[in-house]
Amino acid sequence: MSWEPVYRLVRKIPRGRVTTYGELAQALRLPGGARAVGFALAATPRGQGAKGRIRVPEHYAALQRKLLESEGVAIDGEAIDLRRYGWSPLRKRAGAKATKRAARKR
Repeated sequence: MSWEPVYRLVRKIPRGRVTTYGELAQALRLPGGARAVGFALAATPRGQGAKGRIRVPEHYAALQRKLLESEGVAIDGEAIDLRRYGWSPLRKRAGAKATKRAARKR
């Protein structure tokens, strides 16, 4: 299996926003769910996170923390407020469908 669909979707996450492995897995309908996304992202040199917490060895965690903070994402200890900074590829798609339906009604 190619991890390219995971990487394409991750590249769509807006600057200053974060998402979860579960959200990515649902949007891609990946067999293996969030764990499969974790495997895909672990195969990259950029590290990974989980449930709003940075879960990588310290060298990479410090880099990830610095990159997120440079985008304006506040990190409280090891946690990120997903209500404030969370992004969902599923919500975006649902909004796009609603817009298309509204346009057809006109």
